[in-house]
Amino acid sequence: KDKMTFLCTGPDSGPTVSPQHCITRVELSVCCGNLLDRDVTSKSDPFCVLFNEVDSSWVEIGRTETAVNNLNPVFGVKFKVDYHFEEVQKLKFALFDEDKCSSQLYEHDFLGEYICTLGVIVSNKKLHRPLTLANSKPAGKGTITDFFGKSDPYLEFHKQGDDGKWMLVHRTEVIKNTLDPVWKPFTVPLISLCNGDVDRSIKVLCYDYDNDGGHDFIGEFQTTVNKMSEAQNSLEIEFECINPKKQKKKKSYRNSGIIILKSCKVGIDFTASNGNPREASSLHFINPLGSNEYLSAILAVGQIIQDYDTDKMFPALGFGAQLPPDWKVSHEFAINFDPTNPFCQGVEGIAQAYSVCLPHIRFYGPTNFSPIITHVARFATQALQQETAAQYFTLLIITDGVISDMDETRHAIVQAAKLPMSIIIIGVGNADFAAMEFLDGDSSVLRSYTGEEAVRDIVQFVPFRDFRNAPKETLAKSVLAELPQQVTQYFKQRNLSPSNTASE
Repeated sequence: KDKMTFLCTGPDSGPTVSPQHCITRVELSVCCGNLLDRDVTSKSDPFCVLFNEVDSSWVEIGRTETAVNNLNPVFGVKFKVDYHFEEVQKLKFALFDEDKCSSQLYEHDFLGEYICTLGVIVSNKKLHRPLTLANSKPAGKGTITDFFGKSDPYLEFHKQGDDGKWMLVHRTEVIKNTLDPVWKPFTVPLISLCNGDVDRSIKVLCYDYDNDGGHDFIGEFQTTVNKMSEAQNSLEIEFECINPKKQKKKKSYRNSGIIILKSCKVGIDFTASNGNPREASSLHFINPLGSNEYLSAILAVGQIIQDYDTDKMFPALGFGAQLPPDWKVSHEFAINFDPTNPFCQGVEGIAQAYSVCLPHIRFYGPTNFSPIITHVARFATQALQQETAAQYFTLLIITDGVISDMDETRHAIVQAAKLPMSIIIIGVGNADFAAMEFLDGDSSVLRSYTGEEAVRDIVQFVPFRDFRNAPKETLAKSVLAELPQQVTQYFKQRNLSPSNTASE
């Protein structure tokens, strides 16, 4: 396959630190409230100056931008300070009302100050204190709030579709608590990244990860594969990470950091088109023994789960392919090509329908999970009225791609967690499945982009590659390990007992 391999760093570069000293660069954000109004015809135009104490004297570290006519400013400029755990670092935050175009502070009206140590800010992470004047009296009702923290940055790569809309292609891992991240190298098929067009625009966005799902936008840049391919043979390419809102509001704004592309290599296979199931390089290629990873996953899981379905009729759906006759992309199609009756007889029926449909479709993208999850959720919603523990739905998703609609998928899963259903995801191939691990809520509660938490964990993810050389029952045990607990947990929450008849 046409693939690209990347090695990126960013979004900002800090100092080189000697291993003999415990030094960490921290970022301080400042906002204020109820500042004194020193102007007659308008409100104050405040800016904040940060000092640190050196040999009993205050030395200026930096200044924020000026917030025009604002007594409750939230400053965009952040102070970056080297934090020495073993030292007492005294800081002073001083607020001034800008009156003249002068760098001399005595030219501006003093609004108040707050003095503390950096250790106090670090230990509290968020510090809210009153401002005082030079005589230690309160500066009216003025307050200052200091936020301590570093970013948890990650990158998203988007390609531009023919309709002009941007589609997510790849998301890097999150690098915790740093302003100087170095992301792992990763590989993306060229067809996924830019539809094979090396001059097609690619947008790279940098975010600061938040556990509540409200990730903070840091900045972005646009490039092409042609441009990125210059990063070879120790030649690094730098991109300014720009936040358009900050750029528009602040004349002094330059960037929100630098993304450094250390290496970008393109490898091209000039044989048949990518993903051709007739080629052995395709994960959909059915080998002489009549199998591939998709079929192995279907059979390993299905042969156990089908025993708990009374009629053994299973709807089998595909996504991310172009279908005849008009070759439109579908993210929810019946693999037996009968949309009114997508059911297959038993697991063998699913395997047969899968094998038959392969020559008649074109593999495309993106990898959208939410339509399939929503489809099954519609069935599960109908079962909400059941008076006994009779119906429970299990969705098995087998995929080799990076999720393109992560926000929509998270939201769909959070809503599905309220329903009698579970989701099993099996990743085939050697892709980066970090996003799948994120959906499996074993380590943390999954949240929707709205901030809503999943009421229970309904997702189990397993990479097939971990079981390639193991008996198929080993894969089934791992995949189905959490399902019984998920089923009983749902019905216990609703005080529903099993009926005397066989359940679906």
